[in-house]
Formats: sequence, C-alpha cells, structure tokens
Amino acid sequence: MTKKKTFGKKCRRFIFRSLVYIVLGFFLFTLSSVFVYKYVPVYYTPLMFIRQMQARQNGEHLHIRKEWVPIQQISPNMVRAVIASEDNLFTHHWGFSLKAIEQAWQDNKNGKRIRGGSTITQQTAKNVFLTPSKTYVRKAFELYYSLLIECIWGKERIMEVYLNVIEMGDGIFGVEAASQIYFNTTAKNLSKSQSALLAVCLPNPHKMSPAHPSAYVRKRQAQILVLMPKLGQIELVRTPLEKH
Repeated sequence: MTKKKTFGKKCRRFIFRSLVYIVLGFFLFTLSSVFVYKYVPVYYTPLMFIRQMQARQNGEHLHIRKEWVPIQQISPNMVRAVIASEDNLFTHHWGFSLKAIEQAWQDNKNGKRIRGGSTITQQTAKNVFLTPSKTYVRKAFELYYSLLIECIWGKERIMEVYLNVIEMGDGIFGVEAASQIYFNTTAKNLSKSQSALLAVCLPNPHKMSPAHPSAYVRKRQAQILVLMPKLGQIELVRTPLEKH
C-alpha cells in the first residue's frame, strides 16, 4: 500500500471518528440539558437574551420581569385557556402534529415565510433551547427537542415550563409576572376571563396587550371562553403512554 493511500485511509478514519464524537457529544449535551430542566426552574432563555441585545442595540436597557412558580400555583383556568387557544390536542399528541407539519410545508413552498401553528410542546422547546429564527434547520431541532421533552418531562412539566417562560409583553415573561403587571393579581387567582385574555395575546405579545385589548382581542377572548369548557377534563399525565 502506497503512502498516499495510507494517508487517505487515515484521513477518512479520522473524519469518521470525529463525526461519531460530534454526534455522541450532541446527544449527551442535549439529553443532559433536558434532564436538568426536568427538575431545575428555567430562569433565563435564549429569547430573553435576544430581547435584551435588541434593546441594547437601540440604546435601551430591557429589564426582564419574570417570577417562576410551580404549576400548583397557576390557575387551572390559565392551563385550560392556553390549551383552548394554542393547542387543543396538547394532552393527546407526542409533541407535534404531522398534519400541521405537512400543511406548513405546503404553505411555505416557493420561498414563503415559515408560518406558526406549533404545538405547546414545540413552543416550549423553542423557547428553552433554541432561538426564534425561522429556518427549517431550527424547525428540525425543535421537533427533536419536542420529542425529548415529551419523553423525559411529560405533559405537566411541559405546561409548567411553558407558562413560566412564554413571552407576554415587552420584557414580561411567564404568567406570574403577567398576572401581577396586567391584573394586579397572582397566577393562582386568575379568572377565566383574565386567563383567556392572556392566552389571546400569546401569538403576538408586542402588538396585542391584555391591558388595552382591541376589538379583535375581545372577540378572540370570547371565542376561547366558549371553547374552554368544551375541553372536558384535562389530565396532565407524565407521558401519553401513561393515560388510561
């Protein structure tokens, strides 16, 4: 065997081993981070960092207002409202809807903007582990993390994290901070009406405000209030496999 062939073989072996180590490292890092956040509160997210950097670029200082609370201190009205508004199949899927993904693929052909419509699990994965960039690569990672947190966290933890990290206004993150700022109350004491109002504004918290609801926001609030009792009993089991 010539020196050239031997060198080429060693290069290919080195590249293969490097790729294996990179893949293994990626899986170990993602699995460990998901396991940590199964028990540890999420106090800071990539989106919070991005919002602060955007404010700094504009010569401003953005103070992040948030307060972590366990799900036992969040009103069931709020849980019901976000499920009715954002993802009425939350307790039944494994983190994503194949039908929604197929529809999004069709809608985003020919260079069109990637639309929303993500499940609560996907939104949680994006908020905690990723950036809000609208690319197919980010979407792929979002699906990967969604499946991980469905398997490792379960529905109750996903909902708990979601309601604690979701953006609800300029510098406002989480339902506890939003409850105090908009309604002078706590997340535990949110009424059905207040919960529905907060849920309506989640898709665009910078243009829709619970403090000054537009006619559209009031209309959506009324629709969510009608949908909430139709959800029936909501059981936030650990994983879909544990449902009876």
